[in-house]
Amino acid sequence: MSNSIFSVVRSFLYSQFLVTPVYPTKPFQGQTIIVTGSNTGLGFEAAQHFVRLNASKVILAVRSTSKGETAKASILSSHPKISASTIEVWPLDLSSYESVKAFAEKANGLERLDAVVENAGIMTKVWTEFEGMESTVTTNVISTELLALLLLPKMRETASRFNVVPRLSIVTSDLHFVIRFEEGKEDDIYAALNRKEGWNVNSRYAVTKLMEIFFVRELAKRMDDSKKPKVIVNCMTPGACMSDFNRESKGLEKRLFEFLAFLLARSTEVGSRTLVAGITADEESHGAYMADCIVTSPSKFVLSDDGATMQKKLWDQTIKLLESIQPGIAKNV
Repeated sequence: MSNSIFSVVRSFLYSQFLVTPVYPTKPFQGQTIIVTGSNTGLGFEAAQHFVRLNASKVILAVRSTSKGETAKASILSSHPKISASTIEVWPLDLSSYESVKAFAEKANGLERLDAVVENAGIMTKVWTEFEGMESTVTTNVISTELLALLLLPKMRETASRFNVVPRLSIVTSDLHFVIRFEEGKEDDIYAALNRKEGWNVNSRYAVTKLMEIFFVRELAKRMDDSKKPKVIVNCMTPGACMSDFNRESKGLEKRLFEFLAFLLARSTEVGSRTLVAGITADEESHGAYMADCIVTSPSKFVLSDDGATMQKKLWDQTIKLLESIQPGIAKNV
């Protein structure tokens, strides 16, 4: 199902050591941009770039508004000429479908919505359930995709009203190259993902990132078929970056992770450039996977006939699930 380990490792090392994502320079005047998970890490650094590049409004979508306000203050201190009204902090908790729906409803009141970077996600080693589903699946897949479809109508309205092409970009991972999506072979994929027995803690995060890639590819295809106003949707990997994603690790495992990060990881700022690239990419990126700020190929499995079959199967089951959360949402596609 995946590329050879040797080719994946070679490509990864080449990217990490020999490629530096391009520093963003394209201006965002007049644009309203949402960045989820933006109080820290990649989302925070991406938000800084959008503010620096003169976006009219940057919305920090965060689980903790107090941490969001701290992030806002930090960005303003780094950019003293920027008006405080440029940055808004909105609550968004991806562990709660009601929070996602409330956020989207508030976003529908915006004058315009030019770009959304869905960066928020979790990696956990502890079985936890949110909304009756394993927490990583709820956060990284269901809520992320629920938010995407709920925001599409506003983005299309923006496209028509302002004669622009909005962007929706989801942060995924190159880890999708090296995992096996065994649950995808079962009749009910989400039931399989929600079975605690046999849960593979080491692959679950990567599985959710593969699911995001399938979602983006299928969504783009169906949006094209709908003939509605154009919105570009894509996904990208930032590569291995300095972050607090491994905060659950302790002892020797934590020290080993920190050592490997020191050797291999990009700085958070450098990694965030790939997020900015996702919403400046042209129509070639529609439905595509990006790495190092350019469109590139996802795993061989994603591009295979078996991958196409799984993509369609996953889409059908995801839409059914999202319809149970928000009836009528399929019409947003």
